[in-house]
Amino acid sequence: MPRQQHFGWFFARGFGPQGWGRPTYDWNHRWTRPELYQQSVRELEQAGFDLLIIEDALSLGNPQTLNLRTRRAYGGPKHDPLMLVPYLFDVTSHIGITPTVNAGAYPPYLAARQFATLQHLSDDRFGLNLVTDTGSARHFGLEPLGHDAAYDRAEEWLAVVRRLWHSWGEGALVQDRATGRFADGDRLDAFQHDGEYFSLAGPLNAVPFDNGDPVVVSPGGSPRGLTFAGTQSDVQLALAPLHIETVRDYRGRIIAAAEAVGRSAADIRILFVFAPEIVSSAEEADRVVAASLHPGDDVLLAIAEGQSSDLETDLTGLDLDRPIDPVIFGEHVSRGTIKGLLGRVDSFADATLRQLLTAKAKKGRISDRSGFVGTAEEVADFIEQFGDEADNDGFIFSGDLHPVTLHRMLDELVPVLRRRGVLRAEWGDGGLRANLHEF
Repeated sequence: MPRQQHFGWFFARGFGPQGWGRPTYDWNHRWTRPELYQQSVRELEQAGFDLLIIEDALSLGNPQTLNLRTRRAYGGPKHDPLMLVPYLFDVTSHIGITPTVNAGAYPPYLAARQFATLQHLSDDRFGLNLVTDTGSARHFGLEPLGHDAAYDRAEEWLAVVRRLWHSWGEGALVQDRATGRFADGDRLDAFQHDGEYFSLAGPLNAVPFDNGDPVVVSPGGSPRGLTFAGTQSDVQLALAPLHIETVRDYRGRIIAAAEAVGRSAADIRILFVFAPEIVSSAEEADRVVAASLHPGDDVLLAIAEGQSSDLETDLTGLDLDRPIDPVIFGEHVSRGTIKGLLGRVDSFADATLRQLLTAKAKKGRISDRSGFVGTAEEVADFIEQFGDEADNDGFIFSGDLHPVTLHRMLDELVPVLRRRGVLRAEWGDGGLRANLHEF
């Protein structure tokens, strides 16, 4: 029997203009209203997905990047994903909802209280995608932190939030109608925390959970990020090349970090981000791949827009047929993002901008593992292989939270995965954590 896997959806553009720049925008969904997202999340639950992760970025960047981030809606505008969560819970019964939360933006006590409330209101289906972005620090009156220091702060933040969640000790919640006593205050942990980044007092004025804490998801592929995932997270949102050996190695590093603090592989689910392009036949896949090898300038410009937003550096006005001068990238630009633009090229001197963008446009067949274009059966073969040969826990599909995007990717794939026994056909009890540990 194939290995059963877990699946989620990464709401990649965040709570912003879904479908902008694509024909799907003319379906006339209002991105500022909840109905678009409610319709989509119902479809994901019907598909048997365990969780929805909502991307977020608190800042539009520095003053020089405002036009760059907004002109094509790549980096903004975005509404607060936490405010969308209750609307999604209202129309679903099983799927978990995990908005992105910045540890520098939410004071621990406020976060613990709000998230405890959502955990109770959703029957234990709430989670948080914890990020350590420091670029938005100036919006909150905070000093920016370095990469590793931001993880140090996130670890302290999470430790305090968890202590608050558990500040009602065993037996504190009495609820004895005969005596009229609701709680035993002597069993509450009225602690005082004075740490490097936070100072606050407990206990939390929210009652304990029935089925465990909210699930903690974390992204990040740096050594520090992988260690954080292994020691702190319930789900790792994994970004890595999808090759069997690469996935095995990536999983091994996270599991080793988990075991170093007394956890095990069973304590964490490592789900790799995946965006297949599903077509109706092998012949169509060949046509799509062939067409991608010779992209027009309009295609390259669209890719440049997205890269520019990620890099906080405008590439769209540069000469396509000259190499990029790396001096255009400021110190604020992620070295990993720059490396992502280079791809397999060692330096900017080795390729023109056209060549770099053409490499981004190039697609490949999933059947020969050169890319992700294929039929539903071929994509299912790929998913099944990673479960059987790499012990993969599952995948997070990525795209707009828009019905057209979901149906284009999932309509034919879901039945194939169900017939093979890879995708769940029914739900258990106990909320998101229980679903993730059901198999």
